[in-house]
Amino acid sequence: MPQRVLITAGAAGIGRAIAEAFAANGARVHIADINADAVQRLVRDNAAISGSVGDVRVPEDLDALFDVVQHEMGGLDVLVNNAGIAGATAPVADYPVDAWHEVLDVNLTGTFLVTQRAIPLLEQSAAASIIVISSVAGRFGYPNRVAYATSKWGLVGFTKTLSMELGPLGITANTIHPGVVEGPRIKAVFEGRAEVSGRSIEEEAELAMANQSVKKFTSAADIAALAVFLAGPHARTISGQMIPIDADSKSSV
Repeated sequence: MPQRVLITAGAAGIGRAIAEAFAANGARVHIADINADAVQRLVRDNAAISGSVGDVRVPEDLDALFDVVQHEMGGLDVLVNNAGIAGATAPVADYPVDAWHEVLDVNLTGTFLVTQRAIPLLEQSAAASIIVISSVAGRFGYPNRVAYATSKWGLVGFTKTLSMELGPLGITANTIHPGVVEGPRIKAVFEGRAEVSGRSIEEEAELAMANQSVKKFTSAADIAALAVFLAGPHARTISGQMIPIDADSKSSV
């Protein structure tokens, strides 16, 4: 029986790469994303992937999402919590309170709400896995990105707790911690840092690379391959772990 996989924020970027990797591995994949156009494009491009439009913070959207998961997919074997936002770039003293709340609402509360809905379905699986996409910011400090770093650290505590609670049921739970990932999102991050620091975007990129032992940005495809492995048969005793994929970063990026 093919794995049944749910991926939040699965229509673009890392989420899309993970969805495509699971589909290529023979899984039945359903994505949830707030971007209706991106959902439509991915579903159109890959017949093995279905999709829903919704917000992980909205109970009515989650009702509709899990109705699909339960009745159309017939259950769930793998949950990938990928939904998250970066928030503002500013020092703690100046960080906007509304931006703080929004980041924590999406990154932490959204992950909690989705996982809470998924657990009863995962309990019925013979080999279930929860994968949470954290960040290198969930291992180090992150100047001028306090809400993002706080939320990504919070996901570690959340996932370690899941591993302890759900381990007796055979459900694994791990966090993946990407470093600098190739793509348009990191460009926006560098632009935000440059605005605060007064350095150029190129200088910010060089500083990020200087923190890495391997002088190469991570690809979304590599993160996706790691997610497929963690949900596979050879990772059934890997749980409660923080797994970096960050070119051996030595400090915050």
